[in-house]
Amino acid sequence: MLNLTVIPATAIQSTAEQKRRSILLVVASTLISAAAQVLIKTGANHIGPHPGFVTTLLSLVLIPSLFAGYALYAVMTVILVIALQHGELSVLYPVIALSYIWVAILSVLIFHESMNGFKIAGIALIIAGVAVLGRGSEA
Repeated sequence: MLNLTVIPATAIQSTAEQKRRSILLVVASTLISAAAQVLIKTGANHIGPHPGFVTTLLSLVLIPSLFAGYALYAVMTVILVIALQHGELSVLYPVIALSYIWVAILSVLIFHESMNGFKIAGIALIIAGVAVLGRGSEA
């Protein structure tokens, strides 16, 4: 039987190991998210030039890459729920921004999009922001 008892966040005492595991799970979820976004983009390219709402909705089930992309989003969501049990939201949530970096890299590798100075600067800012927020949890 499923236990749906709500425990106040203040009642959960997480160990340092559980907090580290939470960060690793969130990093893994960012990789899964990036893969999902690539699959969704690939599937979207197969829908057609001017799809309507119904066509797009049907495509979610009929185009395998679209279906797989959204399925990966579901997996990512489950991983995030597990990670959030023992991690600090103010630390974990900014780590999700790493998915922007993975998507930028995968877009260059898979879709042959360009990488210019502005994108590189954006990636550097994201990394710096995540690092600064991560350090803030140690204070």
